[in-house]
Amino acid sequence: MPPVWLIAALAAAWALGRLVPVPAFGAWAAIAGPVIAILGAVLLFAAAWQFRRAKTSIIPGDHPNALISSGVYRWSRNPIYLADAMILAGAILYWRAILPLILLPLFVWIIRTRFILPEEARVGAAFPQAYAAYMARTRRWI
Repeated sequence: MPPVWLIAALAAAWALGRLVPVPAFGAWAAIAGPVIAILGAVLLFAAAWQFRRAKTSIIPGDHPNALISSGVYRWSRNPIYLADAMILAGAILYWRAILPLILLPLFVWIIRTRFILPEEARVGAAFPQAYAAYMARTRRWI
């Protein structure tokens, strides 16, 4: 499940920042980090609300019974995963550690490979024409 990957990435980032401290960011990171993480949490809840409104499952791997393309899904096909990446980036900034930043692209790659690509295939199979049009007008991330 994606939340497990986010928790694992957060734990690894925190541990890496403590085990191999490389101070990199100034006081601005203590402010920017929480702001980015909070914006990510708001985005996550807004996207989750769209699933609830559409009465479709938010669980990766479940069969979609609705194509969500409104709300935050107008700007991103994957706002929940974008939110996860924002939360991870915000936490890393807040901890003021530069080395854990290497985990961010790794996290995005894992999420893309394990979840996004299979989800896109399922949604595309369920709503071929509508999803093709949605993909043409909406970027994967932002």
